[in-house]
Amino acid sequence: MTSVPIRPLSAPWLSFALRRTWRFLVSLWVLVTASFLMIHLIPGDPVRAALGTTAPVELVEARRQALGLDAPLWQQYAGFLRGCLTGDFGASMVSNLPVSQVLGERLPETVKLALPAFVLVLAVAVPVGVLMSVLTRGGRRRGGELAFTSASVFVAAVPEFLLAVGLVYVFAVYLPWLPVAGREELSSYVLPVLSLAIAPAAVMARIVRVEMLSVLGEDYIRTARAKRLPDRLVYVRHALPNALTATLTLAGLMLTAMVAGTVLVENVFAWPGLGSTIVQSILQKDYPMVQGVVLVYGIGVLLVNLLVDVLLAVLDPRSTIKES
Repeated sequence: MTSVPIRPLSAPWLSFALRRTWRFLVSLWVLVTASFLMIHLIPGDPVRAALGTTAPVELVEARRQALGLDAPLWQQYAGFLRGCLTGDFGASMVSNLPVSQVLGERLPETVKLALPAFVLVLAVAVPVGVLMSVLTRGGRRRGGELAFTSASVFVAAVPEFLLAVGLVYVFAVYLPWLPVAGREELSSYVLPVLSLAIAPAAVMARIVRVEMLSVLGEDYIRTARAKRLPDRLVYVRHALPNALTATLTLAGLMLTAMVAGTVLVENVFAWPGLGSTIVQSILQKDYPMVQGVVLVYGIGVLLVNLLVDVLLAVLDPRSTIKES
């Protein structure tokens, strides 16, 4: 696979940047608009639903005015857009705390789970996938291939919350080695991080193996072998970078899925992150808080997708040329 020089100021790169920026902005606008309509599409009065049917009318009206829900819809939408630009998402209906303050406290806790889990997935899945492709290429070791495929499919099919409950039972109840909840010690991170990482690692290991097998059958790999290059050099320098180009897209999708998976895992382990916050907010009908969490999750997904597109363009600059 020949490399193409990276020229950030060239026409293909400029066109690529404009397309990706436009797509990001449009997706961001759709996300913000959908978050705004979330409250207005709820049947009935969201303030009354949050405060309860026994709340005094004066309290309901005062809360509606505080939230700006008594203004015309277009004014509410304009105010919501201004709030998104300035980071002001309003106040919680339950605690009356600024939503941005709560998000600023809870977001780092979610990142502390999702980021180590993602690193663990890459650290395990890539070497395992490469090793299995080397061991099973050319139809060798059919038994090992069947065992690997069966085990990875089974593990990938287990939901995060079910895996989390199983890990708690084994390593916190039956074998009291690790704590069930809390975040004071490093040991408290083990079970939630494993709950997030095990299934994605199984999926990615399978994808890496398939991509490596495809790359190992290419002509330039045969040419490298004909030059009697060491196997390690062939695998690491020639095969792996090309296999990881396709794997990178999957990695970005997995990262977003893992962030979404924290919603269930955080509730299993009583972790004070965005996942537990959105569940509590839904149960308490705290709609401004739900809006804020949804926006944070959505913006995170958009940023990860944008980062993946940029990394793919760096690894293969030919992808910056728009296909006809």
